[in-house]
Amino acid sequence: MAPHLVLALALGTLIGVSLGLLGGGGSILAVPVLVYLARVEVHSAIGMSLAIVGATALVGGLVHARAGRVDLRAAALFGAAGIVGAPLGAQATHRVAPRVLLLFFAGLMLAVGALMLTVRGAARQQAPRPHPAAVPAAGFGVGLLTGLLGVGGGFLIVPALTLLARLPIHAAVGTSLLVIAANSAAGLVGHLGRGDLPLGLTAAFTAAAAAGALAGVRVAGMLDPLRLRRAFAVFVVLVGLFLLAKNALPA
Repeated sequence: MAPHLVLALALGTLIGVSLGLLGGGGSILAVPVLVYLARVEVHSAIGMSLAIVGATALVGGLVHARAGRVDLRAAALFGAAGIVGAPLGAQATHRVAPRVLLLFFAGLMLAVGALMLTVRGAARQQAPRPHPAAVPAAGFGVGLLTGLLGVGGGFLIVPALTLLARLPIHAAVGTSLLVIAANSAAGLVGHLGRGDLPLGLTAAFTAAAAAGALAGVRVAGMLDPLRLRRAFAVFVVLVGLFLLAKNALPA
């Protein structure tokens, strides 16, 4: 196997670890890894990312559910709205130029990194009283992003479940994974039938990421999540800056 594919699969495992441990975050790196290391075309990488992230999140979510760390009601409410939005985002993907998609990715990653770096201060604030429409509205918006960019959206789902559905952080992580699985499956529907999903490579990445997710779930209670999230946020910002520098100027 080519060295760049070995490195890509290793990072796929780390993506799974992040999903299992934090309920999100790692999936936003899947498309850059597939594009720049596995050398997959951007639109194909988005479809692959949905399949990889969805299957990995389902594995991690089921393990969290067995441990009692999933709120099925919140998952159904948030996930149902996301399932509506994800196919709409997937349909829009093929109407956008690859360079524009990657620039959008860069901006999103920089914003997410900044959010993750400030999560400790936000967590200390009193959670607002949830509005009946707030959770499904947030779910629909995350679903759109899932279909458009091939990201699971856990970096948005976990804070939304914590603040809007008032779930404890551990329950928000487990619930987020089931929502990610549902959103990814719905987004993938919009990418199927286009003949641009390399099944062998997708299966290899999924196996690596699923193994990482199982490891992430197991060590979730052994590490300081705030320090880990801060380190991951710095990594996300660096990758976002790389994408911005590489795609900001016309070739």
